[in-house]
Amino acid sequence: MRLLGIDWGTSNRRAYLVGPDGACLDSRSDDQGMLAARPDFGPSLVALLAGMGIGADVPVVASGMIGSAQGWKETPYLDASVPLEDLPRHLVRVRDEASGRACLLVPGYREQGSDGRVDVIRGEEMQLLGALAMGRRDGWFVLPGTHSKWVRLEGGVIRHISTFMTGEFFATLGKQGTLAPLMDGPDVDAAFDAGVAEARRRALLTNALFGVRARVVTGAMPAAHTRSFVSGLLIGAELLAALDLTGDARGEVVSIAAPRLHGYYARAGGQLGIALAPLDPDAVYRAALGFFLDRMPPP
Repeated sequence: MRLLGIDWGTSNRRAYLVGPDGACLDSRSDDQGMLAARPDFGPSLVALLAGMGIGADVPVVASGMIGSAQGWKETPYLDASVPLEDLPRHLVRVRDEASGRACLLVPGYREQGSDGRVDVIRGEEMQLLGALAMGRRDGWFVLPGTHSKWVRLEGGVIRHISTFMTGEFFATLGKQGTLAPLMDGPDVDAAFDAGVAEARRRALLTNALFGVRARVVTGAMPAAHTRSFVSGLLIGAELLAALDLTGDARGEVVSIAAPRLHGYYARAGGQLGIALAPLDPDAVYRAALGFFLDRMPPP
């Protein structure tokens, strides 16, 4: 038994072939994310399988934005009360018309609070399932990225989701607006730390961001420090908001992020009293595929 898992995001696509013991037999990464492949998702999948030499006997599972309203087929969000271990029972089948090749899409999750607050994850459920398969059934998890997710698990069930647009906001500030001309500097640890310290004052974020420009034009801060300062400010603001969520569990937060991004969050967390324990995102994804191997629905 083998299984091909595809992390099919908005801009990029990563594929992992795993064997009976869950070991990674092969992998591919390309730029054929949802936006590039749309609307020819079936032919794009077939080309990927051909390039990897994947036969018709190997089932394919895809997660991420491929299952969104803009993707191959929209897969409805599961209610947060559905245990992560039940994911294999809720896959949605799609098929390439020309080749007949099938693919199973993984649904995301939706949480709605009693106060009407609604939040969602799509794609992160695979990483959470992988963490669970690696023995992490309880506690707080942060999954940084374009949209940073904070998730609480209790016994393998999602009890809370909070999303912060930290990565998207940082990217937007670097492309347009008042700060954009200043946002091409190098990484400067001292400037990053100063940004975290500014976030700790808990000033209104829009006010703190204008203060960045004020520091530069008055000579209080070198222009080359702007990028790192803003990074520290935004990540610090996210972590401070997360402190209100995690409470006494702050020392048990698991970070599922690439090493460089984890480093930024861990550095800011060290200043704010949040210790982050890293898990490799590729490792947890492969662990989720290993969980799926023995639980796949019939073809």
